[in-house]
Amino acid sequence: MSFKVTDKVTWVGKIDWELRSFHGEEYSTHRGSSYNAYLIKGEKNILIDTVWQPFAEEFITNLKKEIDLNDIDYVISNHAEVDHSGALPLLVKEIPNVPIYCTSNGAKNLKAHYHEDWNFVEVKTGDTLDIGGGEKLIFIEARMLHWPDSMMTYMTGENILFSNDAFGQHYASDLMYNDLVDQAELYQEAIKYYANILTPFSPLVIKKIEEILKFNLTVDMIATSHGIIWRDNPTQIIEKYMEWAKNYQENQITIVYDTMWNATRKMAEAIAEGIKSIDKGVTVKLFNAAHADKNDIITEIFKSKGLLVGSSTVNKSIMHATGGILDMIRGIGFKNKKAAAFGSYGWSGESVDILNGRLKDGKFEVINDGIKELWNPDKDGLERCREFGIDFAKKL
Repeated sequence: MSFKVTDKVTWVGKIDWELRSFHGEEYSTHRGSSYNAYLIKGEKNILIDTVWQPFAEEFITNLKKEIDLNDIDYVISNHAEVDHSGALPLLVKEIPNVPIYCTSNGAKNLKAHYHEDWNFVEVKTGDTLDIGGGEKLIFIEARMLHWPDSMMTYMTGENILFSNDAFGQHYASDLMYNDLVDQAELYQEAIKYYANILTPFSPLVIKKIEEILKFNLTVDMIATSHGIIWRDNPTQIIEKYMEWAKNYQENQITIVYDTMWNATRKMAEAIAEGIKSIDKGVTVKLFNAAHADKNDIITEIFKSKGLLVGSSTVNKSIMHATGGILDMIRGIGFKNKKAAAFGSYGWSGESVDILNGRLKDGKFEVINDGIKELWNPDKDGLERCREFGIDFAKKL
């Protein structure tokens, strides 16, 4: 499959309808994904990125239908991660001397991945490549968005920003453009992508977008490396990134728990009742960490102003699903969010203190000492949980 993006630019990537996890098992892809590569044809012919290695042979076969590989003048590698560079080894076997434009970190990473010293041309922000017809490519380094080697490439004349991972989504669609797909699905996948992958680099997101804006580039299209292409009001996603990067939160509280015999679940539900009793407008979402998708939970925490985490005490510790989410939270580095802990116990009761410590490690503002209930909370215990929810809501 290929299709014309413009008269000069053709999409030559791969839609992966079956993909259900990414980065190993670290990221869920409920709606599949795509690996977007682009072929520019003109006085000079340029290939921008490739696809993941399992689809390398298919990619090369399809690319040959679009162009004689020997007519490719340059390859642009915006990012060395294998989902974008996976077909490069097979491509370079066909055209071994083709110049590969990338950042200095890109060259290092590609060498480390494939152990080949290809014809690398290292570029930095502001460098240009004349591609004929009065048009040129402008390179913009995007370090840590989301790898040290990442960059974007802007094509003058067509006014296309090839943004690689930035502004993308893991979202398979044969419609391929933002104005054609379901908007709820699109933004659900876009915010999930930002929350789970780009949140740790939010200060750099702001800095990089401000730097790009100083170029005063006209952007008629943002051609991402995953998901759809932004062509209708394409800068809407840039505006969203700026919003998401600034300690984003909605009027939402998320409650995450794991439970052995439903006592901690009952506590979570009572706490939610307490919150809603004094704030009808707040969105409260409950997730059992052992059953819910971890990346969906992270997305909801990203959207929230407050987080409550609960766990039964087991073997003087917390349950592993709750612990796993808290480890993810610590790595992501959320800002400007308040939190508290709760849990049931049988005899030793360490879980709440452990949860408090983990929340503090995740840079949450822990607003109280938490609440714990012995065994299965009775009527009075559930009322204490409701009051705990009321107090938490009042302090947000």
